[in-house]
Order: sequence, then C-alpha cells, then structure tokens
Amino acid sequence: MKKALSVLIAASIAALCLPAAGCADKSETTSRYVIDVAYDGDHTLSGSVTLTYFNDTDNCLDSLSFNLWGNAYRQGALYAPVSQTYQSKAYYNGASYGGMQIEDVKGGAEWQICGNDMNILDVALNDELYPEQSVTVTIDYTLTLADVNHRTGVTADTVNLGNFYPALCAYTPAGFAEHEYCSTGDPFVSECADYRVNITVPAEYKVAASGSLTAENAADEGVTYSYMLEGARDFAAVLSQKFEVLSAQACGATVYYYYYDDADPQESLNAATESLEYFSEQFGQYIYPTLSVVQTGFCMGGMEYPALTMIADGQDSQSAIYTIVHETAHQWWYAAVGSNQYDNGWQDEGLAEYSTLMFFENSPVYGFTRTGLLGTATKSYRAYYSVYNQLFGDADTTMNRPLSEYSGDYEYANIAYNKALLMFDAVRGACGDKQFVKALSAYFRENKGELVAPESLIAQFCKVADCEGIFSSFIEGKVII
Repeated sequence: MKKALSVLIAASIAALCLPAAGCADKSETTSRYVIDVAYDGDHTLSGSVTLTYFNDTDNCLDSLSFNLWGNAYRQGALYAPVSQTYQSKAYYNGASYGGMQIEDVKGGAEWQICGNDMNILDVALNDELYPEQSVTVTIDYTLTLADVNHRTGVTADTVNLGNFYPALCAYTPAGFAEHEYCSTGDPFVSECADYRVNITVPAEYKVAASGSLTAENAADEGVTYSYMLEGARDFAAVLSQKFEVLSAQACGATVYYYYYDDADPQESLNAATESLEYFSEQFGQYIYPTLSVVQTGFCMGGMEYPALTMIADGQDSQSAIYTIVHETAHQWWYAAVGSNQYDNGWQDEGLAEYSTLMFFENSPVYGFTRTGLLGTATKSYRAYYSVYNQLFGDADTTMNRPLSEYSGDYEYANIAYNKALLMFDAVRGACGDKQFVKALSAYFRENKGELVAPESLIAQFCKVADCEGIFSSFIEGKVII
C-alpha cells in the first residue's frame, strides 16, 4: 500500500518482457478458489466461495482457518480498519458499518467464528488431511459494505471489493497465521492459489478485476462477469457506474486504466505501462496476463492486489503518478514474491518504494529525481526521530516488528517506507548498480510464489557484496541517519 505522497511530505514536518501464467507453476497440486458472488447495487454482496485446498505442508491437518476481513467493518469491532488519521477522509458520510455473515459451511464436520475479534472462521474437517491430500470446503456468506473510502466498501463513485471473501490463512511452522485487522499497514499474509470468479452486478455497472475476463453473460440480476487468475495471493475487484477505460499492451500483458475523474488519463496509463516494462526488464517478467489500474475512492494513496491496483481519486496528478508506479512495483514485491506483511512490513513496502525511486531515476519526464526522493525520505525520517525522541525519550527505530507494535501511520510510514528506502540505497551503494539489480532479479526468480523471510532477501545481497552490517544496523535500529 502507498501512503498518500502529501501525507508523507507532511510527516516530515510532523529482463525481457514476456507473458507468464502466475506466481507459481500451474500443477494439479495448486489450491483453487471458485467464487460466485452477486452485488445488489445497495451495499450487499452475497454468494459462496469454494476452496479446494491441497495440503503441501509436512503436517496432518484436522481443521482450516479462514480470515474474515470483512468483519473488521462491523459495529463494535475491537480493531478498527481505519486509523484516526484517516477517519474523516474515509467515512465521508459519517459513521458507517458493515460485516461478514457466514451462512453455511459444507465439507467440514463443524465450524465456528472465533479469533480475538470474530475475525477467524475455523472449519473442523471430517477426516484428517494428510500431506499431499486435498479437501474441498464451500462457504456461503453475505458481506455488508460500509460507506467508506477503503479496501472494502462503498465510495461516492465506486464499490471496492478488496478482501471480500473468506480467505485461507497462510500456513506457517506455528500453524495457520491468524491476524486481526490492523489499521496501520497491510495485515494480509496469503499463499498462492488459482481463482475462478463470477461477479454478478446490475447492468449499469462496469467491473475492474484481477485476472482475465473469460465470459460476460446476462443474468436475472444484471450481468455476470467471469474471471480467471492463476497463481495469485488474492483476488480483488472494483465496481462503478462511471468507469471509462483505456488500455495498452506492455510486456505481453494488457494494461487497463479504469477512471472517472482524470484530466490526463493517457499519462496515467503511460506511467503504468512504462513502469511495468521497466520492472520487467530489471527484475524479471511480469507474471500475469493483465493489470487493472483502477481509480477509486480511497483514504490513502493506493492499494495493491495481484493484477489490480487501487489508485485514490482526489490526488494531484503528480501524487497519482507516483502512486501508480509504487503500486505497480508491488506486483513484484508482494504479489509475486510474498512476505509476512504483518511482522515485516518493510520487506515489501521498502522494496516497492525503492523500485519506484529506480523507475523515476530513469524516467525524468515525470518530474521526480533520485536526489529529491532521497532528500524527502531523509527529512521525514529525521523529523520523526526527533519528535519521537522528545515524546518518548527513545524512539523505537527497529524494523522487524509486527504492525500492532507501531503507534500509528506516522511511525509506520517512516520505518517501513522512508527508513527502508534509505537502507536499500545504502545497500545499493555497497553493491554497485549492476550487482544490486542482479541480487533483486535473483530474489525474484528464486522466490516467485513463495512467502519469504527477510533473511532470504538479505542473503541475496550478501552474495554480491559485504552488506550484512548495513542490514543489521538499519533493522536493529542502530544506524544514525
């Protein structure tokens, strides 16, 4: 996710392009989602999700755990999805609530809603699931959408469907990773699966979605749009009655720009296609057949999903361009190469931010410079450090910590974005430009489709230069900037 450029500025005061199928090689052992949902045009999405889960762990499983991200928007939630910083911008009509109601679960012995904040669906299986075996579970649910400029909600001009279905928690050595929603950062940790998604909407709506459109059929409720996406961590969509669409080809993929209020939509599309081409050349080929860049109501700068990015309306043109490039970079660092965004938010955000700097450094037509971006990050970080030292006596500048340990957006932005940007620039200085890119391309090539620990990222750079000390000094909070 990209914080609005204006917010970060304010915080300083306060390879060859070729098409590919997905982030993992398609095989019979890939888990599969089939999602069928219908939007009624009035805040309600209903339908079902069927997951065929392949147990690629080394353990025998007796249950599956699903994140119910939509429940964070219900009245009385313990963990609000929107921070105080963005409350007024997000809730444009005042307080508004939603929620995710589980209607029925088939394929399990029993099920229950649990977690610290009604955020987990636990499905006990009929039989133990041994390694390399599969099980199919179908969940019928209803999602009520709040009026909110956020990942999941109804905005003034769009309907945002991010994290709109019960999603299997990623499996870790400690078991399924269950996380509460966190208003700071992106609390989502997902493994790759294949998707078949059918979205039925009233006829007046257009749909921007992850994946390739495979069919468009009339339905009693309006129109059903069918999509296919392989090897993806999530699936997302945005609906609107106002969308206009531009498209172009880049790296063997079709790039769509959905918009309704853009004075220069061609420039926005150009930023998406040119950055897609640049990152493909530098890090490795883009992994999906399409990319949908979608202007929508959003209280921050933007949000990334595989093959779809949300770009907040209301930004000035330069901020919007920056956000488009940053969210495009996330197609490499998060969508393809995954990481634990809850515990190590800097790993994908820092790489996306530095990749953005690299693009603008080589594309001066957009008006951003390497010196300017590094200067803004340095100024912002120093201001944060000074303020937090005064407030708390000792600013916590460590980077490997869960989202729940950040005091809010200001601290998170300066650690996960600004400090991480400066760290990767220091590493680049130690490696040299050619070896720095070589390490990143190897990291991408060797880890597509995986959830990768920070140690694996650091190891790639240590293969080409002696930079372990740089990483440790930044991550452990020892470096002075």
